[in-house]
Amino acid sequence: MERITLFSPAKLNLFFRVLKKRDDGFHEIASLMQAISLCDTLDFSLSDHDSLTCSDPAIPTDERNFIFKARSLFRERTSFNSPISIHVKKEIPPEGGLGGGSGNIATTLFALNRLSGLEIEEETLAKWGGELSSDAPFFFSKGTAYATGRGEKVESLPALPRKELYLVKPKGEGLSTPLVYKHCKVNVHSTHPEKLLENALGGHLNALNDLEFPAFALRPELKRIKETLLEVGFNLVAMTGSGTTFFCFGPQIAIPFDAWVTKTSFLSRKENEWYVTNR
Repeated sequence: MERITLFSPAKLNLFFRVLKKRDDGFHEIASLMQAISLCDTLDFSLSDHDSLTCSDPAIPTDERNFIFKARSLFRERTSFNSPISIHVKKEIPPEGGLGGGSGNIATTLFALNRLSGLEIEEETLAKWGGELSSDAPFFFSKGTAYATGRGEKVESLPALPRKELYLVKPKGEGLSTPLVYKHCKVNVHSTHPEKLLENALGGHLNALNDLEFPAFALRPELKRIKETLLEVGFNLVAMTGSGTTFFCFGPQIAIPFDAWVTKTSFLSRKENEWYVTNR
């Protein structure tokens, strides 16, 4: 194999509980995570020199890029040193809580494993990805999973019924994940995550996100935006991750403010294959 092109999906946190702050500075979390059909497209090919290019000129393509980091990590852990040309068609907005960078890590590790022919176990690839991002191991699930620890402990779950929904990301700068966590106060009295999981798997999603409260404190207009989305007719609205993207269930509705809006759906993958979308 000399070339492989893969979709690199975004994710949603259908609920997100922050349970405590750990001694290592991370937070203990519990989240129901779901892959969605909003995807970047990553093209990998054997070449005579390394290159990394992106359709979005605002995205760095040096050592700051997660794909660059994942390629370097794969080489550190294996004997595979062939030059690789990588091109990214970017669709997932950055700083939106959608896990685009984490998905890129997982997709890169999966692709390099195929190109190298090394047949490294996905469990090992997931562990390597977790060294770069807490969310990266999730993408080695089948698309629906319960994440605990700092997010790197992933329990695959049966696929949820396919749902269509809308993503709404208000115009303006996103929020820094470390900053949102810094302002997060643990709410021990809120619904236990295992009860939230039981309800969600039974068809009754309570999209509680403990990071909404600090995000709204940092950007008060986000609270007003969520209220507006509910007022215009969406059935359920919640922020994913540390924001600033909201996922909205319900019929297509005109958004009365300036925002990036896209329709998406739940996504899953088959054993030993990567994610495929019909878009």
